[in-house]
Amino acid sequence: MDENAPRDAAEKNEAGSAAVAALVARTGARLGEYGFFFDFDGTLAPIQQDPESVWPVPGATAALASLARNAGLAAVVSARPVAFLAGRLGGVPGLHLHGLYGLEYSPDGGATVITAPEAEPYAPVIARVVAQARDAFPGALIEDKRLSCALHFRTDPSLEPAIESWAALHAEAHGLRLQHGRMVVELKPPLDTDKGAVVLRAAGDLAGAWYFGDDLGDLPAFAALDKLAAEQPGFHAVRVAVGTAEGRGAALGEHADVLLDAPESVPTLLDSLA
Repeated sequence: MDENAPRDAAEKNEAGSAAVAALVARTGARLGEYGFFFDFDGTLAPIQQDPESVWPVPGATAALASLARNAGLAAVVSARPVAFLAGRLGGVPGLHLHGLYGLEYSPDGGATVITAPEAEPYAPVIARVVAQARDAFPGALIEDKRLSCALHFRTDPSLEPAIESWAALHAEAHGLRLQHGRMVVELKPPLDTDKGAVVLRAAGDLAGAWYFGDDLGDLPAFAALDKLAAEQPGFHAVRVAVGTAEGRGAALGEHADVLLDAPESVPTLLDSLA
């Protein structure tokens, strides 16, 4: 059986099991040749009703700092803007930040932000969509990320059908792309940039890579690791699903090598690499 193929549920292991220990030992022996990629919300930080109240779990920044010093690459790949990530993680030297599914990038913790030039023309389109969404759903949280608009229904799940329908209609009308997540749907520029594209660009010269995620938006990153493993003999891919019991996120667990119950388990696993 291909070690990089999706595993049946019976073969997946919690952190601390013999199988995970073997993955950690193999990685630790060549840590400087490995990359580590992390989603933020639901992976390094718990999901909250108010997105602005989200902070990394205890131990996360220290674990990231250790990886940034000792691994080949440490990066956060998130739907959040780089500015938000920098506010939460910008103090970690050497940590790469990829925001808005890769539309933004900072190699230096947020001090420098590089935006995909083809995305910039969509900023005024997104601004109109944000205004329209707030008019349509005055009681919902509409998150303006400048280059994307996120419509949250976590505080009122009954809004899901209406928001999903509205988002699909307006994505088509404005030439935007939909991104579904845990209790949220997002409208973003129709560019071929996602978390998988980020991983393919960043991990191609590494001996292996781990990706930690919790939601459907992380599936392309898992697929990118599959692609690298198929195309590069010896490439070691490890897919980690974090707290995926809720809604659409459960699909991610079906493709994972390691299951962690919550973001609090992530630093514990990372510490074992030391």
